[in-house]
Amino acid sequence: MAERTSTGLLTMMLEPTPAVAMTLPAEVREKLAELELELSEGDITQKGYEKKRGKLLAPYIPQIQGVDPSLQIDNRIQTSSQAVLPGSKHNKSRAANTRDERFRSDLHTEAVQAALAKYKERKMPMPSKRRSVLVQSSVEACTPPDTSSASEDEGSLRRQGRLATSTPYQGHGHPAVEHWFNRVIQGSSTSSSASSTSSHPGGRSVTTTNTTAHAALNANAAATALADLMAHTQLDNHSAPPDVTGLSERSSLHAERPQVASVRGITRSYNHQTSVMETADGVPVNSRVSSKIQQLLNTLKRPKRPPLREFFVDDFEELMDVQQPDPNQPKPEGQQMSPLEGEPLGVVTNWPPSLPAALQRWGTTQPKSPCLTALDNAGKPVYTLTYGKLWTRSHKLAYTLLNKLSTRNEPLLMPGDRVALVFPNNDPVMFIVAFYGCLLAELVPVPIEVPLTRKDAGSQQIGFLLGSCGVTLALTTDACQKGLPKAQTGEVATFKGWPRLLWFVTDGKHVVKPPKDWHPPLREASNDIAYIEYKTSKEGSTMGITVSHSAMLAHCHSLTQACGYTEAETITNVLDFKREAGLWHGVLTSVMNRMHVISIPYSLMKVNPLSWILKVHTYKARVAVVKSRDMHWSLLAQRDQRDISLSSLRMLIVADGANPWSISSCDAFLNVFQARGLRPEVICPCASSSEAMTVAIRRPPEMGVPPPGKAVLSMGGLSHSVIRVDTEEKLSVLTVQDVGQVMPGALVCVVRVEGTPYLCHTDEVGEICLSSGTTGVAYYGLPGMTKNIFETIPVTSSGVPVSDRPFTRTSLLGFVGPDSLVFVVGKMEGLMVVSGRRHNADDVVATALAVEPMKFVYRGRIAVFSVSVLHDERIVVVAEQRPDASEEDSFQWMSRVLQAIDSIHQVGVYCLALVPANTLPKAPLGGIHISETKQRFLEGALHPCNVLMCPHTCVTNLPKPRQKQPEVGPASMIVGNLVAGKRIAQACGRDVTQLEDNDQFLYIQDVLQWRAQATPDHPLFLVLNAKGTVASTASCLQLHKRAERVAVALMGRLNTGDHVALVYPPGIDLIATFYGCLYAGCVPVTVRPPHPQNLATTLPTVKMIVEVSKSVCILTTQAIMKLLKSKEAAAAVDVKSWPMVLDTDDLPRKKSPQMYKPPTPEMLAYLDFSVSTTGILAGVKMSHAATSALCRSIKLQCELYPSRQIAICLDPYCGLGFALWCLCSVYSGHQSILVPPLELESNASLWLAAVSQYKVRVTFCSYSVMEMCTKGLGSQTEALRLRNVNLSCVRTCMVVAEERPRIALTQSFSKIFKDLGLSPRAVSTTFGCRVNVAICLQGTAGPDPTTVYVDMRALRHDRVRLVERGSPHSLPLMESGKILPGVKVIIANTETKGPLGDSHLGEVWVSSPHNATGYYTVYGEEALHADHFNTKLSFGDTQTVWARTGYLGFLRRTELTDASGERHDALYVVGSLDETLELRGMRYHPIDIETSVIRSHKSIAECAVFTWTNLLVVVVELEGSEQEALDLVALVTNVVLEEHYLIVGVVVVVDPGVIPINSRGEKQRMHLRDGFLADQLDPIYVAYNM
Repeated sequence: MAERTSTGLLTMMLEPTPAVAMTLPAEVREKLAELELELSEGDITQKGYEKKRGKLLAPYIPQIQGVDPSLQIDNRIQTSSQAVLPGSKHNKSRAANTRDERFRSDLHTEAVQAALAKYKERKMPMPSKRRSVLVQSSVEACTPPDTSSASEDEGSLRRQGRLATSTPYQGHGHPAVEHWFNRVIQGSSTSSSASSTSSHPGGRSVTTTNTTAHAALNANAAATALADLMAHTQLDNHSAPPDVTGLSERSSLHAERPQVASVRGITRSYNHQTSVMETADGVPVNSRVSSKIQQLLNTLKRPKRPPLREFFVDDFEELMDVQQPDPNQPKPEGQQMSPLEGEPLGVVTNWPPSLPAALQRWGTTQPKSPCLTALDNAGKPVYTLTYGKLWTRSHKLAYTLLNKLSTRNEPLLMPGDRVALVFPNNDPVMFIVAFYGCLLAELVPVPIEVPLTRKDAGSQQIGFLLGSCGVTLALTTDACQKGLPKAQTGEVATFKGWPRLLWFVTDGKHVVKPPKDWHPPLREASNDIAYIEYKTSKEGSTMGITVSHSAMLAHCHSLTQACGYTEAETITNVLDFKREAGLWHGVLTSVMNRMHVISIPYSLMKVNPLSWILKVHTYKARVAVVKSRDMHWSLLAQRDQRDISLSSLRMLIVADGANPWSISSCDAFLNVFQARGLRPEVICPCASSSEAMTVAIRRPPEMGVPPPGKAVLSMGGLSHSVIRVDTEEKLSVLTVQDVGQVMPGALVCVVRVEGTPYLCHTDEVGEICLSSGTTGVAYYGLPGMTKNIFETIPVTSSGVPVSDRPFTRTSLLGFVGPDSLVFVVGKMEGLMVVSGRRHNADDVVATALAVEPMKFVYRGRIAVFSVSVLHDERIVVVAEQRPDASEEDSFQWMSRVLQAIDSIHQVGVYCLALVPANTLPKAPLGGIHISETKQRFLEGALHPCNVLMCPHTCVTNLPKPRQKQPEVGPASMIVGNLVAGKRIAQACGRDVTQLEDNDQFLYIQDVLQWRAQATPDHPLFLVLNAKGTVASTASCLQLHKRAERVAVALMGRLNTGDHVALVYPPGIDLIATFYGCLYAGCVPVTVRPPHPQNLATTLPTVKMIVEVSKSVCILTTQAIMKLLKSKEAAAAVDVKSWPMVLDTDDLPRKKSPQMYKPPTPEMLAYLDFSVSTTGILAGVKMSHAATSALCRSIKLQCELYPSRQIAICLDPYCGLGFALWCLCSVYSGHQSILVPPLELESNASLWLAAVSQYKVRVTFCSYSVMEMCTKGLGSQTEALRLRNVNLSCVRTCMVVAEERPRIALTQSFSKIFKDLGLSPRAVSTTFGCRVNVAICLQGTAGPDPTTVYVDMRALRHDRVRLVERGSPHSLPLMESGKILPGVKVIIANTETKGPLGDSHLGEVWVSSPHNATGYYTVYGEEALHADHFNTKLSFGDTQTVWARTGYLGFLRRTELTDASGERHDALYVVGSLDETLELRGMRYHPIDIETSVIRSHKSIAECAVFTWTNLLVVVVELEGSEQEALDLVALVTNVVLEEHYLIVGVVVVVDPGVIPINSRGEKQRMHLRDGFLADQLDPIYVAYNM
């Protein structure tokens, strides 16, 4: 991102104004010229050029806007050593002490502010959200010259002439605007770097830059001029949207269409003026969405950091762009380090043989000596436990545990058993008694947190630990036991994942006094387990670290020596006494040395952060054990306290001294409290880990140790694990303090993090390993992990082990500095490896906090972790937002954090999320539970209130965009196929056999007349209503009579060949009027009636079809006729312009005159209008011959005869639905049971009940009907069975579709209704399209439909590669039914129009007597017509005339045989060509992306994708609460990246039902796109991914 700042803007800032330019010394001007030359020759990168140029000009620039003056001077010192302005005392003094300056702790903040100053002007589109007020950016925010980088396509250069001529202002006193406008046009660089400096031949950077002053003066004039200019500029209506993402594969194609992108780029800066922009098809859109997308595009146009490497991509294995190591990256140069030894462990006389022995000694010899003081929430001492009391109480408890607890007369506990200690943080007394009670009884205490609710973060993992340790008993206090969640029985509830526990309260009344002769066994410290400390790993699993008695004793010994502890010292402990430093200092070592511990509970710290300081003052404590957080908190509260003295402290142990922000806390704390007696040298940071315990600690001053050290390290070096003491780059540095010397008696070395543990070089960062008798022993019950961590053998570069003792990995990353001081720069838990570079989560947190900390987010409430997406780690930052922060502020803060992290760490943030206050999972004592947060993020359960994703910036390892290879010539292709033994992919249905009784009729209306005479009472149609009863019927004669009446009504009024629109609900009327029109010689057009509740959207479609089809008359019912002319209709369309409307409800009975006889069968019979999924209304012409041929094919395929019944649940308005509803019954004479799909909304079981009742063998439905049944009846199959619904009669149930078969839906339908007797083989699909409404149809005979699995990645490259079921990237495709009789199908190459081989992907072409004869379009676009309906192959069989279906698919010869005994050819439809998305040079089918997205989260009900100016837009319907909306953004982005290697540009979350779906159940993606661009979706949230 650092490079993606608008270079145009930087240039402006650094451009010397003309006045200054004159005063530049000649040599500087010469050097500038040389630089320009280097840049234009390509010898230097843009970034390098800017850096050097900045250095040259630094001394001569008036203050850069927005940068703090002191910083600027500071910058100047750094950037130019030779150019210190003479006579500036200030500069000299600063220069003298810059070294010390850099140790200041607020340095980081300063660095961040400086980094941000660079980005001041950058605009990002803010996400839009319901309820949020959108503040449009003001005109000052964008100065005109910046837009020179906003137009990116070649076309804009060619538009210059036209724009100039159409400008009304030519020569009208606006030269500035004119000049600026033309400059913008020239400045639209064709290079992808979008730099406005010198990407033009000759590198004339002077022409493209302008002084800010000049721009500001003309801003207003320019705005008004522009508005007019916009009004007069003729916009090309067919210009395609500019390809802006720098991946233009089709730039040549773009240049052919002049573009308006340059105009578009300019308007963006005047958001308060109208912002003119077109959608892809050239419709101007004035909307917030489009200006935002434009903003997003402008942001994305800046090039990504690492350029994609050029290499050849194998067809299938799309290699990820593996980050090649940068040859210039720093490498370690020092020698191999040698292990570092601590001072020897001193020998102490009369040192107790074990910790319980020490307790016994003090308890009996010094019983009055205070051991532990507990405080309440007001800071008052509640109770002081003496050593005597500790001894007697733990003695009693030990006896009770061993002797008084039994099950079935067996003692419950045996020595060595594990026992859980569940004590609240404010009750250290009960805890220490229980802990020592267990040690005395030789039981193993496992201290854990108090579970507050059943859903505590990480609670399940703790349960897993307890289970694996075999814990059956939990000790707790009375108060705590009362507060635990209870089950109905009154017992403590069993927590999720926990074993069954017995809870034992250790308060006085429950423990028994032991008899006089009972003494606990006090043995020497052995290697048996003393206690188990829990630890949560990076992934969130909880491990138990076992510590032996001997290690516990040795650790106390070495701590005593390192800290110089003496008997009866007072120590204040603020840490958690259950684990780590709080346990080691405040429970173990303190008892060893008879010290007095003042324990400060976390709850008191929250109320009064100063409490620990007050206690140090009150008790004159010599030692305090704190975390940097405690120091920071006390700073915020210290103003009210005057009379505190910290002079008694000889050691202030900072337990997390290894944190990147601990140094700033220490410095700031010292600054304030030095005045109150705190000596600087008493601050002792230490480093420790659960596994290795204390690793190093800075010794107290009296031990005569070397002075503390600090290192200022380059972040860049650290990211390559190399230590470079940074001297020039003040911005990206990490200041660390040492954590003192190695512990006594320990051996420390630093090893490589991954792979074999080789020793590091002296200037290399690695994992610190410790060999000592004081470390943990193992992970309980995990021998494999134990070996890796506790038994590491570091080796030298030649592979020789460093020592014969095993080492423990500490999970601390660091190095050994001068004076043998240990430095820690991070932890393994926080290590994030992004593109081979290492970053530390804590450092990233520190940077985020330095961006206006405390204003928008809570300081301690930021989580940083990495998630793995597309073979690399991606950084995620989650912070809690303050309730009072506005949307605008938060977004501002987020974009600044992104920029700061990018500048300082040189790494992009993948996702930045803000959540409401107090919603992140908490760790037991404050802080955030990182692994749980990560888990929630990945599960979509974080519920953020703001999200900013930056996949465009971060994801740099996408596969290389596919380059289209030059096509192989046709002849060589045929030869290639022959050599490979492949047949040409061609298939046909059965031959259409000799004519049957009614096949001599060429006209369907003749068939009806013949049936009316031959079988007048034979029932043809039966329409059911929602109740399942028969609403109407028609026999052959009734239908004929009704048709005659309609014909009579028409003949007087209309001429032969007139087009008539039939606007009827599904029913007999529709069928009768259809035949009436044919009798009268008119051409019928069936139109779906408008929906009375939704006239605004449905009526315009009716109007459009009526107009486009040139209908001169509308036939309809009375009710619809009223609706068409109603007031409500007038709001939607112009009701006065309807043609003549006739209602056919009660027509008079007249004898009809002579029926009309068409002269030839090629005459037009009817028009079939349908809206395609791409939103195009296409009407096709069906001739009489095609109509009869269609009916005959269907009759043969389905074996339809007058004795048959079929059930149809389809819309009767177009395609195969219309043919089955209106034509086939009349032709074949079978009875059709018609079920209008609308009726299913009120009675979902209507269709299936009808099928069962009439014992139907063949039935047809649509996907939307199937979905209604699956969703609506899924849980009711039992009820249906009780109503005797039985589907075993069904032989074929066909889904009528014009798309790839939806396997998931058909399979779940079969599965659900299997219980009602539906055969799993019955369900199949049909395939038709505009050029031929029925190409495939399963029919009754022939093999079952087959399913194959293809590789989705190969499909993107237009190839078919068959794989096994379940293999990665596999996609199941089901055959679309059998090819109909008389139909021939071939697969052709979409570009060369040549035939393809078996199992090759191409366009499906069809030849058949029932092909439509052409489009019926308004303007009669003959070219379109000719191409689609009569195409010939470019080679091979060049005679046959084919129709192009516009669908991609392939043919595959199967092992099955069809009815004729030939091997069966299966046709697989992959998807519509119009729908496919061309992205990164590959072809994607929207449905595949949508399937992945729907799988990504349970609340996504439906999804649709489309592209806009090369950005992928994903619209998801949220089925759940609105607070889940923002969870979807990251999940959608992740899944599309992982499975499709695409970066989502915009994620739109909408309410259920927003994605428009047509009657066939297909998504209308283009309507959705238009709605989105016109801002009509009312989205819950729109996220613009950066």
